[in-house]
Amino acid sequence: MEGYEKLEKARERIIETIAQNIHLYGLVPSAGRQYGMMFFQNEPLTLDDMTEKLGMSKTSMSTSVRALSDLKLVERAWKKGVRKDLYKVSDDWYQSFIDLFSIKWRRSVTLHLVAIKKSLAELEQLSTDPTASEELLEEVQIDIEKLKYIKNYYEWLERLVDVFEDQKIFDLVPIMNDSDNNSKD
Repeated sequence: MEGYEKLEKARERIIETIAQNIHLYGLVPSAGRQYGMMFFQNEPLTLDDMTEKLGMSKTSMSTSVRALSDLKLVERAWKKGVRKDLYKVSDDWYQSFIDLFSIKWRRSVTLHLVAIKKSLAELEQLSTDPTASEELLEEVQIDIEKLKYIKNYYEWLERLVDVFEDQKIFDLVPIMNDSDNNSKD
C-alpha cells in the first residue's frame, strides 16, 4: 500500500468513527463526516470546499456547519483576501465537551429543580390538609421523600456541572500528553 493510501485509510477510519459517534452530540452521521473531514484539513474551508470534498449539497453543508458551530465544535476563521465564510474545527476539544455537557445538563437541572420545588411545595401543603385521608397522607409523604431524593440528585448534578465549568474537572481527571499516555500502551 502506497504511503498516501495508508494515510487516507487511517484518516477515513477516524472520520467514520466520528460519524458513528456524533449522535452523542445530537447530530446526524453526515455532520460527523463533515466534522471529521474538517479535522484533517490544515486550512479553514469554505462551504464550496466542503461540498467538493464530500459530494454533499451546499445546503446540507451549511446546515451541518451551523449545527457544529452551535455546539462550538466548529468556528469561523478569517484569511486575508478570502471573502467567503471560512470554517475550521475548534482547537480545544476539551472545552467543546465542557460547553456541550454544561449547556445540556444545566438546562435539564434547572427544569427539574423548578418542577421538583413546585411539586414539593404543593405536596407539603397537602400533607397539612385536615380533610385528607390517612391513605392519601401516606402516599403524599412517600412522594415527598422521593422528591427530596431526586432534588438532592439534581443539586449534586448542578455541582458537577460547576466542576466542569470552573475547569476543576482537570484537577480530578488531568489532561495527559503523549508521553504520559505511552506508559499505558
